This record gives sequence, structure tokens and C-alpha cells, in this order.
Amino acid sequence: MATSTLRPLRRVPVQGRSVARVQRMLDACAGLVDEVGYEALTTTLLAERAGVAIGSVYQFFPDKRAVVQALTLRTIEAYLDRLGKRIAETDLAHWWDAVDAGIDEYIAMHRTVPGFRTLHFGDVVDVHLLDTDRDNNAVIADRLADLLIAHFGIVDEPRLRFALAIAVEAADALITVAFRRDPGGDEAVLAEAKALVREYLHRQL
Repeated sequence: MATSTLRPLRRVPVQGRSVARVQRMLDACAGLVDEVGYEALTTTLLAERAGVAIGSVYQFFPDKRAVVQALTLRTIEAYLDRLGKRIAETDLAHWWDAVDAGIDEYIAMHRTVPGFRTLHFGDVVDVHLLDTDRDNNAVIADRLADLLIAHFGIVDEPRLRFALAIAVEAADALITVAFRRDPGGDEAVLAEAKALVREYLHRQL
């Protein structure tokens, strides 16, 4: 990911206890944003939920935005890891079946991963949370392109990345609608999202 300027941590934890403490803070952040929202989130609430001193929060993070950045980066890596394993372990007929799988994983994370339905990939906080030069969905589309190129040997070309960027935007918008209509995700809308993306990719590539 081209996020070399993104360094949410004041310092990277090295010792096991420090790593565990930072993960507790991120877990606490995920739960709190679902409960109270990003605006009401405070470092004090975060410290209380994580069971750490407020000084421990500031030891690793300058502010709550940085905590959310770190949580978003962790979520992206989890998403790509899940998708990569699914692609590797499933006999997919074509690369756009992997895009289908990407939508399935995105939906699953909405339903099961604390903080995800509120933050998505950080766009609720800032559309440039992940990269100052590109919006968050563009970052995700590029990472998805890298994954597809690596697994399917697709030629890396601007048209591929453009089409995937459009597909990510369309899927994201419709999935947001589905979860707005039904907290569990409106199945009819989700089905339409997958059909729309598949038809678009068939037409474009």
C-alpha cells in the first residue's frame, strides 16, 4: 500500500506486553466506535475500555484519529489476508470470481468485525485517512488489483486498475445501502451489488 506517509503510531511496540497493550487499545476502539460513534470517542473512554492508563494511550498514539488509522490499517490487512486465503483455497474459474469473493468478505466483515460497520475502511472519518494523495477506496482497489495480479497472472495495466476502482466504489455504495436498510444487510440489495459488479467487469475487461 502506498501509505508511506501514514504512521499512526508514535512508536512501534516491540515487547510482547506492549504489542498486546496496543492490540487491546485497538479492540477497545473498535467496540467504542460501534457504540458511541467516532465523534463521541475520546482517548479517556478508550483507556478505560482497554484497561490501560491514559498515559499508555499517548505513549503510542498522538490522538484518537491516529488510533482509528491504526485500527483501519489492521482491518485492511485482515480483509486482504482473508481474501488471499479464500482465493488460494478455492478453485475459482476466473479472476472476477475473486472479486465476487472480495464482496463476500466485505459483507462478512460488516456483520462480524467490531468497528467495521461504523468505520468501513476509514472513510467515515476521512476519505483520505489511508493516503493523503488518494481516497480510501482507491487504496483498496489498488491492493485488490495487486492481489489479483499476483494470483491470476493478469497483466497490470491502467484499464484494470480503473475498472476495479469503479467496481469498488459501486460495491461499497450498494453495500452501505444494504446495511442502512437492514442492520444485518438487505439480501436483495447485496445480491444486486454482486450482479452489478460482475456484469460491469464482464463488459469492461
